[in-house]
Amino acid sequence: MNCSIDKGFKPIYEYYNEFQAKVKKSGRAAPLSIALERNDGLVYRFAAEVYEGGVHDVENVGFAEKIIKSLLWIVGGYKLYVDAPSKLFDGISKVFGKNGKRAFDVKFMERIYGKPFEIERRAAGDMPAANDQGKAIGGNYDGCRIGFDAGGSDRKVSAVINGNVVYSEETVWHPKLNSDWKYHYDGIYDSIKRAAAYLPRVDSIGVSSAGVFVNNRAAVASLFIKIPDDDFDKHVKDIYLDIAKEFNAKVEVANDGDVAALAGAIDLNDNRVLGIAMGTSQAGGYIDGSGNIKGWLNELAFVPVDVQKQSAEDEWSGDKGCGVKYFSQDAVVRLAGLAGISLSEKLSPHDKLKYIQNHYNSNPLVERIFEDIGIYFGWSILYYGLFYDIKYVLLLGRVSGGIGGGVIKQKAEEILAANGRSDIKIELPDESNRRVGQAIAAASLPR
Repeated sequence: MNCSIDKGFKPIYEYYNEFQAKVKKSGRAAPLSIALERNDGLVYRFAAEVYEGGVHDVENVGFAEKIIKSLLWIVGGYKLYVDAPSKLFDGISKVFGKNGKRAFDVKFMERIYGKPFEIERRAAGDMPAANDQGKAIGGNYDGCRIGFDAGGSDRKVSAVINGNVVYSEETVWHPKLNSDWKYHYDGIYDSIKRAAAYLPRVDSIGVSSAGVFVNNRAAVASLFIKIPDDDFDKHVKDIYLDIAKEFNAKVEVANDGDVAALAGAIDLNDNRVLGIAMGTSQAGGYIDGSGNIKGWLNELAFVPVDVQKQSAEDEWSGDKGCGVKYFSQDAVVRLAGLAGISLSEKLSPHDKLKYIQNHYNSNPLVERIFEDIGIYFGWSILYYGLFYDIKYVLLLGRVSGGIGGGVIKQKAEEILAANGRSDIKIELPDESNRRVGQAIAAASLPR
C-alpha cells in the first residue's frame, strides 16, 4: 500500500528488512552488536547483521547510522559500545563524532545526561550485559489532585477527587513561539489555579510535559525552545517545582509520552502499551509488561521513519525523514501543501490543522491526508516493534481528533495486517480522552 499524496514515501522498516535480506543472501554477513549505556548503569542491547569489512562499507555505515540514531532517541544514552567490522566502526565513530553528521544527536545526549558522549569498540564477549529495569508510574488516586498536560498548542488541566474528575479545561497557548519565561510560568499557574478552585485543597500536582525531566526538573524541553539559556537555568528548569510550592503541594513530572502510555494502560487495564501523541510534535511513551516505564527517552519525534531522498526536513535537528514531520500538525499542513490545498500564512499551525479537520467532509483531498498519515503510522509501528514489545498502540493528540483519527487507525491496521502483525492493536480513545486523557492520567502520578 502506497501513499497517494507523498508518493515517494519509503518506510524505514521496509529498508531495514531489505538490507538484512541482502546481507544474508550475499553470504558475507558479519554481526553488528550494539550496547547503549545510560544513567545508573542501565544498558540496552541490540543486534543485527551487516556486510563483512571491505564489502559495501558505505551501505553498512548508512544502515548502522539509522539504527544507532533510532536507539539514541528511543532508549537514550551517553556511551555506545559497538562490535562491528573495523571500517564500519570507524564510520560510526566519524558520523557520531563531535563534528560529525549526527553532532546534534550527540550534543543532545550530552546535555541530557551531563556526560561526554563516548564510543568504544568491544569484542562480542566483552560487551556489557543488558540491564534494563523498569520503574512503577502513576495509578494513585487518593486525595485531591490536579493533573496538568503541557502541549505545544494547548495546555490541559483536570481536578480529581479520589479518582473522580470534577473539572477539566483546555486553553490554547503558543509556548514554542514565546521567549519570555513569564509567559510560560503565568500560563501554567493560571491553569492550575483554575483547577484548584474546584478542590477543597490541593494535595498533589501531576504534570505531563514534553521534554526530558530528571527529578522533576527540566533537562531539555521543546516547549521552552525559544527561552534563552540563562533564563532557562534561572526560571524554567524548576518551573513545576516552583509552581507546586505556590499551592503547598507535592509534584511529580513525567514525559508526556509516558503519561500517554499510562493513560492507555489505565483505560485498557493492561500493559505493553506504546502511547503516541500526535500534536505540535510527536510524543512517545511506553509501559512494559510489568506495568513499569523503562526510563527510556521515547523521543520518537527524532526517530527516522522515511528514507526517501526527498523526505521532510526537521528545522530543529536538520535531519530528514524523522517522525516529527510525519505525526504532528506539521505533517497535516505539509501534506495539505503537497495535495494543493491553499492555507493562509496568517494562520498558526494549530489553526491550519483545525481548518483542515473542519473541511473533512467538504474537500475529498482531506481524507487522503489522513490516509497517508495512517500509512506512515502502520509502517512506523512495525519499525518501533523492533525495539519495543508492543501489544497495544494508543493513539492520542489533536491530529487524531475527529474523523481523521479513525482513518489513521484504519490505514495503519491494514499495514499491520499485511505484514503479519494483527496482534498489535491500535486503540483510539473517545474524543474526550484523546483531548484531556493525559491530564487525568497525570493527576495519578504523585504518590
